[in-house]
Amino acid sequence: MTLRLVTRGRGHVNGYTENKQEHLRRLRRIEGQARGLQRMVEDDKYCIDILTQVSATTSALQSFALALLEEHMAHCVAEATKKGGEEAQLKVKEAADAIARLVRS
Repeated sequence: MTLRLVTRGRGHVNGYTENKQEHLRRLRRIEGQARGLQRMVEDDKYCIDILTQVSATTSALQSFALALLEEHMAHCVAEATKKGGEEAQLKVKEAADAIARLVRS
């Protein structure tokens, strides 16, 4: 069986829409952390201090990704499985692939 991408029509609501502003705040903090890393390198900060900040930034990104994945599962995947069929199979495969990418990263 071949799975194809299902396009979203107008009016589609993403699983993260309800928490969009919180996600944007988190991403802005992460962006600030990344800029802080650039400044640390520019300012010749101690390697271990930079690595500590890299770890904090990585953790923040992973936390954001898990929150987004949870919302995707609760909204998009759950909605598709209620409908069943090819769309449900596609959404489950997309989620599994996303989880695999997160585990590898």
